Amino acid sequence: MRIAVTGSTGLIGKALVQSLRADGHEVVRFVRRAPAAADEARWDPAEGTVDPAGLAGCGAVVHLAGAGVGEHRWTEAYKREIRDSRVLGTATLAGALAALDGPPAVLVCGSAIGYYGDTGDRPVDEDAPAGRGFLPSVCVEWEAAAQPAAAAGIRTVFARTGLVVAKEGGAWGRLFPLFRAGAGGRLGSGRQFWSHISLHDEVAALRHIIDTPALTGPVNLTAPEPRTNREVTAAMARVLHRPALLPVPAAALRIVLGEFSDDVLGSQRVLPARLLDSGFVFRDPGIEDAIRAAL
Repeated sequence: MRIAVTGSTGLIGKALVQSLRADGHEVVRFVRRAPAAADEARWDPAEGTVDPAGLAGCGAVVHLAGAGVGEHRWTEAYKREIRDSRVLGTATLAGALAALDGPPAVLVCGSAIGYYGDTGDRPVDEDAPAGRGFLPSVCVEWEAAAQPAAAAGIRTVFARTGLVVAKEGGAWGRLFPLFRAGAGGRLGSGRQFWSHISLHDEVAALRHIIDTPALTGPVNLTAPEPRTNREVTAAMARVLHRPALLPVPAAALRIVLGEFSDDVLGSQRVLPARLLDSGFVFRDPGIEDAIRAAL
């Protein structure tokens, strides 16, 4: 199958492209600069342009592009960048797909469990409403921007991804060096739930979505066993054979991270109901499984 991917240089996108190519799929990587390789095509979300030749003949499109949520302190300017990179990019791509004479069968649009906001101890699945706050509002707009593709009859799926356990990037890319140095510890009270997924299962779930016509709308990409930050910390210490004795107070996180600390300290107990109902089998269901897989 010919598959287009945006965000192919990110943690998930890079792993997905590698997995697809290993199985013989043709991948077209959309980039925001002049194409420098035969497998690249140009798009410019800010200008609202997409090279239609890159989309021609694609059976699926996986849209993963977006500014990193935890890459910078949340100034008003960077919050606009987080929102615009997702909403404008999705609207641009969805509009281009809707205009094709031969559109793809499926658009897998990246989203996030930030949609649900802070759920405390309450488990939620895809039927739960959006939460309140900056990230939930971004996710709502992000998903709504794909409406042109859905209206054109393209099966549109929102992959609401949790915290990806990987040593190369994301939140865990920062945690592993700290724990290896013996400087790891719980964040705040440690009672907040972290809904994680291994990088292997994330990629496998994206491919499962592509191959499963019954899946449409929101699909949570999280392991079936969410754990608290305190339990995650203990698991990291066990797997890495390091102490985890240095808790980070909530006040210190707020000084360092600003507004983003509210999401780090927030609790999201998210369950992958639709993935499980569709027959997906997790290779790394537990937190120790995911940590060992990352190593």
